[in-house]
Amino acid sequence: MATIVTPGTRQPQEDWGGDKSPPEQGAGGERRKLRRYPPTHTLGVAFAVAAIGMLFIALTSSYVVRQGLGMDWQRIPMPRILLVNTAILLVSSISIELARLALRRGNQQISNTWVFVTLVLGLAFLSGQVLAWQSLSSRGFFLSTNPHSSFFYVLTGLHGIHLAGGLLVLAYVAAGSLRQLQASPAGFSGWADLSPDRGCRWLDGTAIYWHFMDALWIYLLVLLFVWS
Repeated sequence: MATIVTPGTRQPQEDWGGDKSPPEQGAGGERRKLRRYPPTHTLGVAFAVAAIGMLFIALTSSYVVRQGLGMDWQRIPMPRILLVNTAILLVSSISIELARLALRRGNQQISNTWVFVTLVLGLAFLSGQVLAWQSLSSRGFFLSTNPHSSFFYVLTGLHGIHLAGGLLVLAYVAAGSLRQLQASPAGFSGWADLSPDRGCRWLDGTAIYWHFMDALWIYLLVLLFVWS
């Protein structure tokens, strides 16, 4: 039986797949249902973080055991550029959070700006790593010099590789954002050919991974140069 709606009568709320929020208003005034995506990005990031964490836990165990095996363990000096690198990485965690916050508030252009800032800071961090390795090699500390130098190069190198993976995702998001701005400077049509909802999910997943890389870096510095 058809429902008769009289003026002042409130229509019953439709079921939008378990979401009580109204559908998105489309062009021309028509209403369209927002597509819902499973949180696969969160699950993928969780698996990646767990796998990387187990890798570095295993390397930490090897580091501790090898340190206690003989008298050939000689600690290497910490390059000062590593302190600058740490500051850069901490600032990049702040910038990617600002990008997330701006996107959630609907400020695409501001979010884009912070994404590009994070990308530049990440590249600066990797450049600083190369300078740190050059600084040690100029003082005669190479991969095979002694066990401590070997672990330094291996641990920081693996961290740099995994951070570069996060940079690739950021570069993909930034490139897609730039394409969208060129196609529609006044409106938001999605990041990297994604819907706005999925664009947020991509950025959320990347931010979680990025914060993990930040925490892992601080852990490595403590392990290599503070803990004994």
